[in-house]
Amino acid sequence: MACAVVNCVVRCALRVVMCQELGPPEALVVQEVDTPEPGAGQVRIAMKAAGVNYVDGLISAGRYQIKIPAPFVPGSEIAGVIDAVGDGVEGFAVGDRVFATVGTGGFAEFAIARTSQVVKIPDSLDFAKAASFHQSYLTAWFAFVRRTVVRPGETVLVTGAGGGVGLAAIDVARSIGARVIAVASSHEKRELALQMGAEAAIDSLNEDVKNRARELAGDGGVDVVYDVTGGDVSEQCLRALRFDGRFCVIGFTAGIPRVPLNLVLLNNRTVVGVEWGGWAMRNGAENGVLVREVLDEIHAGKLHPIAPVQRPLDEAGAVISDLLERRIAGKVVLVP
Repeated sequence: MACAVVNCVVRCALRVVMCQELGPPEALVVQEVDTPEPGAGQVRIAMKAAGVNYVDGLISAGRYQIKIPAPFVPGSEIAGVIDAVGDGVEGFAVGDRVFATVGTGGFAEFAIARTSQVVKIPDSLDFAKAASFHQSYLTAWFAFVRRTVVRPGETVLVTGAGGGVGLAAIDVARSIGARVIAVASSHEKRELALQMGAEAAIDSLNEDVKNRARELAGDGGVDVVYDVTGGDVSEQCLRALRFDGRFCVIGFTAGIPRVPLNLVLLNNRTVVGVEWGGWAMRNGAENGVLVREVLDEIHAGKLHPIAPVQRPLDEAGAVISDLLERRIAGKVVLVP
């Protein structure tokens, strides 16, 4: 952050990643803007790490269901230190280590957040993990504990298993006592999935996912599908489900699939939509309970968020491009 004295007033500028226009990642540029002041009920956070998620790329490209007019600063997950508080703030103070979900504005050296968006970071998390676990782990916990119930001994098939969302699903399912079969497109991603606790990994490009998953699961097929990718693999995973199985719809990084619903009807299967973000906005108090449950599991050593790769703020466009092209394994955070 640079400061200058103008007419005897100290004015400070901070570096932000600005989406100048909706479109390709090249439209994301680093520029300086005035440092914002927190209003009533708000805090200002000196960012130490900002999680980069697939949805950030969709929003910047104008391809998400929520349209944000440009220019704006993308980035929804941050972790850092509170350096200023607004009027009426209780429970937080300058110097607190926190993470926050801010919607937009996260790819910046400083960000403003409402206190309802802010959570103190426990000692079990560093800044990088705190900025990158929230969306992926809350989605998986919401899916397996609220939207459906995964039981010990059941088998869960996870697509997109080498990305941050898939790895979190593996970790959460294993913490419940489920078996996990991973589906991923590269050797690196499959290795990460196995390291996280999957008992087997299927090559989605070169193997028959349905037959291989049924062979590995035994007993008529898998109990639960956690489908992150969509695309052509969705129908194969649906066919891998046993009678009475559950299919959790998480996302569509490979495109929105078209699946024959007779596969649902004839086998008494259940399709479950999992949209944690929208639910959390409508159910703040319940989401607070969900966050605390996940943090307690992390503190107890039952959940194990991976250490993300750290990239400088200036590389935001390149990171978003890699995410949209599905070239990233694991998680990535931007650092100032």
